[in-house]
Amino acid sequence: MSKITINDIAKAANVAKSTVSKVLNDSPTIPEATKIKIRDIMKEMNYIPSSIATQLAKQSSFNIGVLIDMSRKHDFLNHFFYTIIGGIENVIGTLNYELTICNSHAQSENNFLERLVLNKKVDGLIMDNTILTASLAQQLNDLRFPFVSLGGLAGVDSVSWVDIDNIQGAGMITEHLLQQGYNNFAFIGGETHSPLFKNRYEGVKRTLQRVGKTIRGDHLKTGFANEENGYRLMQELLAQASPPDAVVCINNYTAFGVLKAIREHGLSVPDEIGIVTFDNYPLAPYTTPPLTCLDLDTFELGVTAGTMLTQRIADPHTPVEIRSIEPSLIIRESTRRQ
Repeated sequence: MSKITINDIAKAANVAKSTVSKVLNDSPTIPEATKIKIRDIMKEMNYIPSSIATQLAKQSSFNIGVLIDMSRKHDFLNHFFYTIIGGIENVIGTLNYELTICNSHAQSENNFLERLVLNKKVDGLIMDNTILTASLAQQLNDLRFPFVSLGGLAGVDSVSWVDIDNIQGAGMITEHLLQQGYNNFAFIGGETHSPLFKNRYEGVKRTLQRVGKTIRGDHLKTGFANEENGYRLMQELLAQASPPDAVVCINNYTAFGVLKAIREHGLSVPDEIGIVTFDNYPLAPYTTPPLTCLDLDTFELGVTAGTMLTQRIADPHTPVEIRSIEPSLIIRESTRRQ
């Protein structure tokens, strides 16, 4: 298939080649309706002018963009977001870059590309894998625009990404519970479409399968990861004829609700039920009893993302790279039987 040219765009839009050139340069002499029409045709025909790619490579705003979805307020208010930001800033600040928080929710993908990327408001982007799509990754790669994902994108190999190894961490949690003599496992919290849930649950499941065990279907309890659901879902488990003796919670808030339900039933932690959670903060050290947890270094996650991105800005030919940050297990009274 031949490469799409500016002449092809002009013909499809039934305008002069000079009009397309003026749209590319965002000339104020072209009506907005004409600009929108021509830009839509460019997108449909997958046209990326080489002049734009060259311009992007030469200009610099000395700004790094962190793309977030402000409609997901629980993510934005989560303190882990700020430790990631702190890690990024720790790297880019020494290189005289400023950090810009960009809201993906308020813009369509096309408007976002024009506003931030084509207008060179930022020199590179960091975003998590719940925002990055295969289409967006392709467009950024076509523009040779530097970006890094927090977490991998399923089915897409052309993306550089970094993540904490949640599968490995979930395995560490599960092995510890097995060593303490727990046999009947449950998993509470998380939305099934979330990559975070998929990786954490997968790590538990794989580790149990290696020793010939599994999580029963009625012991997998999913839902928004908060205290209320942790309490409700644990109540459902405790009402079963054969409740679990070990519960893996997707985060601290879920675990807090789980502990509340267990206390109401008069059960002993860890003697009758062991509780573990992902994340050390904000609650794990301070509950009664303190929670065994997987410690996730989200500051280092930000440092690594910032380092990878600035390397890609400095050298656009940097190959695709994947990095993994190893978590650590903190053992506390909620599981310590032996």
